[in-house]
Amino acid sequence: MNTTVPLPVRQRVIVALAADDAFELFTRGIARWWPFGGHSCSGDAALDVVFEPRVGGAVTEIARGGAKHPWGRLTAWSPPDHFRMTWHPGQDPAAATVLSVRFAAVEGGCEVAIEHGGWEALGERADEARADYDGGWAFVLGRFAATVTGGAS
Repeated sequence: MNTTVPLPVRQRVIVALAADDAFELFTRGIARWWPFGGHSCSGDAALDVVFEPRVGGAVTEIARGGAKHPWGRLTAWSPPDHFRMTWHPGQDPAAATVLSVRFAAVEGGCEVAIEHGGWEALGERADEARADYDGGWAFVLGRFAATVTGGAS
């Protein structure tokens, strides 16, 4: 039995936005860039993800027809610097992992850095989930960056 916990997934991208604009696009503007088709509970029926902007606030996917799917709860909310949340899109909150997103000013714009850990909550599925999310977050951040440059809609 493997008792080692997988290391967190860490992905970064630099975009030509100020940190406050990047934070706003990442959260309130998520419907403009998130790849709902393969990275949501509702697939192509997903319309938006709503962040209740406070510690303890829900992060909820909204789909056509009004269906709502919980993604997690905010455990830190500090615009425009960072947010942290439990992460369990459409899954049991008891198996939530931890997602942290930071926005830092750098020359030419803002670095958006994701750290996704807490894999121990997934038990024997931890290694497989971590591997899936490593590529998944790279793809998602690529969509975010492409939206900033006008390449995604």
